[in-house]
Amino acid sequence: MHKDKEGIYAAVYDVVRCIPSGRVTSYGAIAAAIGAASGARLVGYAMNFSHNETPPVPAHRVVNSKGLLTGKFHFSPPELMAELLEAEGINVTDNKVQNFAAVFWNPLTELDINRVA
Repeated sequence: MHKDKEGIYAAVYDVVRCIPSGRVTSYGAIAAAIGAASGARLVGYAMNFSHNETPPVPAHRVVNSKGLLTGKFHFSPPELMAELLEAEGINVTDNKVQNFAAVFWNPLTELDINRVA
């Protein structure tokens, strides 16, 4: 795991950039993928600062462990997060991803973590 904030954020952004369109993952799943199993909140902080990164970070694809759009208030307007997900074919109702298990993307199983970490 990276120890400095910039390195941690860069690792988070690398994982988030791998999430395919039409899929979502959770803050905790990303934290586990970068070796910070209890770092879900840290991943949330990274997402808050990701909106001007190059290349872009699809922060709208990161939700909480229940599929809730808890990061929506960091989008302008807040409805944008759901709109971006819906444009990718993800059904969102009452700020929650529907059929969450079917669209969940787990970086631990989808990526070769030895290369990411």
